[in-house]
Amino acid sequence: MEQFDLIVIGAGPGGYTGAIRAAQLGLKVAVVEKDKTLGGTCLNVGCIPSKALLQSSEYYYEAKNDFDKHGIMISDIKLNLEAMMGRKTKIVSDLTGGIEFLFKKNKITWLKGYGKILTPFTVEVTSADGSKSVVETKNITIATGSVPVELPFLKFDEKKILSSTGALALDYVPKEFIVVGGGVIGLEMGSIWARLGSKVTVIEYSDAICSMMDQDCIAVLTRSMRKIGVNFMTSQKVTNSRSIGGRVELDYESVTDGKKATIQGDVVLVSTGRKSFTENLGLENVGIVKDDRGRVITNSHLQTNVPNIFAVGDAVVGLMLAHKSEEEGVAVAEFVATGHSHVNYNTVPSVIYTHPEVASVGLTEAECKAKNIEINVGKFPFSANARAKAKGSTEGFVKIIADRTTDKILGAHIVSSNASELLGELIVAMEFGGSSEDIARSFHSHPTMSEAIREAALAVDKRQRQG
Repeated sequence: MEQFDLIVIGAGPGGYTGAIRAAQLGLKVAVVEKDKTLGGTCLNVGCIPSKALLQSSEYYYEAKNDFDKHGIMISDIKLNLEAMMGRKTKIVSDLTGGIEFLFKKNKITWLKGYGKILTPFTVEVTSADGSKSVVETKNITIATGSVPVELPFLKFDEKKILSSTGALALDYVPKEFIVVGGGVIGLEMGSIWARLGSKVTVIEYSDAICSMMDQDCIAVLTRSMRKIGVNFMTSQKVTNSRSIGGRVELDYESVTDGKKATIQGDVVLVSTGRKSFTENLGLENVGIVKDDRGRVITNSHLQTNVPNIFAVGDAVVGLMLAHKSEEEGVAVAEFVATGHSHVNYNTVPSVIYTHPEVASVGLTEAECKAKNIEINVGKFPFSANARAKAKGSTEGFVKIIADRTTDKILGAHIVSSNASELLGELIVAMEFGGSSEDIARSFHSHPTMSEAIREAALAVDKRQRQG
């Protein structure tokens, strides 16, 4: 029986990055993955294909609505959805193939099949043809990710009732597209189909979309999405559904006064959250402890209550984000190889890849208030930034939150056409315990949108020079 130093169950971001790092550190590594391609949800049916369609749909929308402002006159613009989907598929194929290449380069064994833990040192792999094999290992990482949450009355068929997977694979533009759940996934999917011509309605239970993010940013995003035709219905609870003449009808009611109503659409995307995929993995065979939401409980080194078994990513407590999973996968590899590891959860960024994008790291003003932390806040609008004006991307702002006593940056929030890229500077500053003064005294090329970050840092001390 072949023995490994580390077996990783799951080849998503947490699994494959952890496996590669472990191999780089000299460990003999195998990854168990049942899907035909590596990369997990993120690469195959999540982060990457959604970003491909977001980019394509943005180009289509700009060509129809904005090119004339630049003196580019185009008539009879047509959508080729098949070609757009083909581009998405090619991107995914290239990247999944890239991971397979890295596995070969780092001598990582891909055990194709479904992994189940038998003992702390053995894993059973069931292949697609039903054949079983058992492999030995010194350590195990559970990196099995998460799956979309279904509602009892909205079961996924991926034709009319969609998860995010189905929403990324439609072969037509629905006339009316309903989104149940105003979180990140719902907003991104809604943006894609609104730009391509669907009438999109987002139904959200809370009184605001993405209620955990900076609400000044969300206010800008909400206005922008309304401009492309997205309708928001907040404080509404969907209670039932039915099929009527090939369409879907939803019953919903107000959370505040109980008023009931119905709405119909061609398709319904259910984006009410995701749940950890931790069932049927054999965790009960070794007594691994989970919480009431099915998430594996770990310590600061991602160890479970079984010392040589670890868990990362969506399978554990915390934000369900690919980059968080990656850091945890690497941390496990380094702990197994060296006995040391660290993940700084205070600097995990969150991004909504709409247009404009919303990107955040650290604390919001509301969270600082709840923690009784005295702060100074610097804010600078892109409407006063020269490069933003030249690009025609003046929506949004940069906000920096700093401790009033130490000036240490506690949080940063950006809404902008390229917020996800701009945020990196502030993440690094926070990782090194930087202050707003550190940013304010650093060169920023002119003219660039990154100058707005420096101006926001100057505004913390009320000395911005522009705007």
